[in-house]
Amino acid sequence: MRDIAVFSGSAHPELAAEVCAHLGVPLSPTRVSRFANDCLEVQLQANCRERDVFLVQPLVRPVQEHLVELLLMCDAARGASAGRITVVMPHYSYARSDKKDAPRISLGGRLVADLLVAAGAGRVLAMTMHAPQVHGFFSVPVDHLHALRELAAHFRQYDLTRTTVVSPDLGNAKEAAAFARMIGAQVAAGAKQRYADDRVTISSVIGDVSGRDVIVLDDEIAKGSTMLELLDRLRVSEPRSIRIACTHGLFAAGALKRLSEQPDVLEIVCTNTVPVPVEDDEEYRDHKDKLRILSIAPALAEAVRRIHNGESVSALFDAPRSE
Repeated sequence: MRDIAVFSGSAHPELAAEVCAHLGVPLSPTRVSRFANDCLEVQLQANCRERDVFLVQPLVRPVQEHLVELLLMCDAARGASAGRITVVMPHYSYARSDKKDAPRISLGGRLVADLLVAAGAGRVLAMTMHAPQVHGFFSVPVDHLHALRELAAHFRQYDLTRTTVVSPDLGNAKEAAAFARMIGAQVAAGAKQRYADDRVTISSVIGDVSGRDVIVLDDEIAKGSTMLELLDRLRVSEPRSIRIACTHGLFAAGALKRLSEQPDVLEIVCTNTVPVPVEDDEEYRDHKDKLRILSIAPALAEAVRRIHNGESVSALFDAPRSE
C-alpha cells in the first residue's frame, strides 16, 4: 500500500492510529494552527501528490471546529494534487438534520455534505448514519458501514435463548431486526414521539419483553433522554434483564452517569467511533464498570484497504447469520 496516505484531524487521532496499525501504514502528521484572528490553518505534513489520501475525522464536540478543520484538510489535500480524497467520518453528527419538520428550517445534513464535496472530498466512508436518506445527501460515492457485527460478537458471550432486541422507535426498527437475526433473538420497538431534542415520550413497546433478557439498541446515545424514557416503559413489562447498546456513545450532559445509576441496567455497550472517556474523567472513572467499548478500527481499516485496492466493500455490509 505504498500509494496510500492517512491523515487525522484533532477529533479522534487514537482511532486513526489504530486504523493505521491494522493497515500496516504510518499515520501521516497534520499540523493545525490558528491565526491571530482565530481562523484555523491546516497543513498536511506528508506527500499527497497522486496518492490515495484518507482523512479521518468524526464530527464530535466541538463539532463546528472539527468540521472546519476537516474542510481545510480536504482543501489542503486537493491543493497538494492528491490522486483521490476519501473522508473517513465514523460519526456524522449533522445527519440528525435530515428533514424539514418545521417551517423555514435548515437541512444541515445536506448542506455539510455539499461543503465536503466542494472542499475536495471524492468519497466518504461513514458508519451508522442517523437515517438512511442521509446517504443520498452526498453527490460522491458513500460507503456506509455499520457496527452490528462488532456488537453481535460481544453479546454472543451471553445466553440469548430468551432475548429480545428493542428499538427505541420504529425508525430504528429495521436495524434492530437485522441485529436480532444476527444473534437469533426476537425484536420489539417503542412507539416514540419527540417534542424537542431532549424531550420524548414512548407510549408503548410493541413486542414481547415480559420476563425476557432485553438488549436496547440505538444508533447513538447523546443525553440519554430516549433511553431513560424507554427504560421506564420497559419496567412496566418486568423484563428479566436489561442491557443497552449503541454505535456512537456520545454521553453528553452526564448521560453515562444517569444510565449507569439505573440499577436494572447491567451493561452499556458502545464503539469507539467517537473518543472514549479518559481515565482521569470523573464520570468515566465512577461508572466504567458498566461501560464496554468495542473497537471498529478493524472494520474501518478493511474498508480503507478495499477502497484503495478497488475491491468490493459490500461484503462488510452483509449481516452474518446467527451462530
